[in-house]
Amino acid sequence: MKIDVLAFGVHPDDVELGCAGVLLSEKRNGKKIGIVDLTQGELGTRGTALTRKEEAAAAAEILQADARENLEMEDGFFENDEANKRKIITILRKYQPEIIFCNAPEDRHPDHGRSALLVEEAAFLSGLSKIETYLNNELQTAWRPKFVFNFIQDRYLNPDFVVDISEEMEQKIQSVKAYKTQFFNPENQGGPQTYISSPEFLDSVYARAAMFGKMIGVKYAEGFLSKKMIGLKNFDALVKETT
Repeated sequence: MKIDVLAFGVHPDDVELGCAGVLLSEKRNGKKIGIVDLTQGELGTRGTALTRKEEAAAAAEILQADARENLEMEDGFFENDEANKRKIITILRKYQPEIIFCNAPEDRHPDHGRSALLVEEAAFLSGLSKIETYLNNELQTAWRPKFVFNFIQDRYLNPDFVVDISEEMEQKIQSVKAYKTQFFNPENQGGPQTYISSPEFLDSVYARAAMFGKMIGVKYAEGFLSKKMIGLKNFDALVKETT
């Protein structure tokens, strides 16, 4: 199955926080969307790898994802090495996405930046036919996405572009809340509290989206980084700022 837009997150819940709104928007535009988690988030203070797996499945259903996979790299200790690059290359050649998203190149969690470089390098290598990968014992065809975009998550980074997600914001938040052991949940207040388990953290997700939305005159938006210049064929796609 070909996926049009494929989002990579180093931990389950990164994609929901970073680019769920755009995934929902693309889905409503008739595109096929997918999510790939690099790790199982097994080092998370709250919950377990099993609960994260269950929560990721629930979030994928909310986002109407056409596919979600986990590459089971080692949370906190994965390396930008050949073995992990080959895992990503195999996924890219399997789904042949035109656009991929990944974590920010720098962020509060050190895994985020390390994974961003890993995905970016694998995306380039995936287009080299002399790198052979196999799926179900069949040689895969080389494939390179047209665009690699970084979603902005925790640390503020000035975006290269923002996308209106006003209509998708509440569904995005529901996908985040699917991670009941991670984020504020009145029914699960036991155990250690963390940076992301307070109700204020979810407030900050709204605030960030509102700040990016204000930049283009809409209620909510998500921000992205791009090393590649973005071009337009015409101006019809530009958001018209309201007065």
